[in-house]
Amino acid sequence: MWGQTSSKKNRGAKGGAKIESLIGQHTELRGDVEFSGGLHVDGTIKGNVIAAEEGRSVLSLSERGTIEGEVRVPNVVINGTVIGDVHALEHIELATQARVTGNVYYSLIEMAMGAEVNGNLVHCAEGSQPRLTHAEGRGTESTPESTPEAEAGAEGAEEESGKT
Repeated sequence: MWGQTSSKKNRGAKGGAKIESLIGQHTELRGDVEFSGGLHVDGTIKGNVIAAEEGRSVLSLSERGTIEGEVRVPNVVINGTVIGDVHALEHIELATQARVTGNVYYSLIEMAMGAEVNGNLVHCAEGSQPRLTHAEGRGTESTPESTPEAEAGAEGAEEESGKT
């Protein structure tokens, strides 16, 4: 009833995490944001947004919110602007005013009429996406292409193509 917090707005995308942290409309954060639970953004974040807790974390970006950086959160609801890749490990909802300039990696997606993605939509099986690691204070993604074996294979292929 009056004192209960069972509203859909307060429970997040899958009914799990409550919104525990708020970045207000006239607030700008510079740097990476790592959180657990629920995060609601009305302001601007210039940096990566990463969920520390697997599975239950929720990011909610309002129509007034902007993120300039990579987003790596299990459950995401976007109605604002993201400039960077979005990795939704479980569920992503793109509302009518969502604007994403970058690739969207998802397991389950809901996209409303009017939402815009300027990049690729890439379906990934749950749990198959690479983890974001921190190196020298900056977030970098570890990918198989950057391994010494892959580099050696590429050099060998170049040498082979030069022979006749």
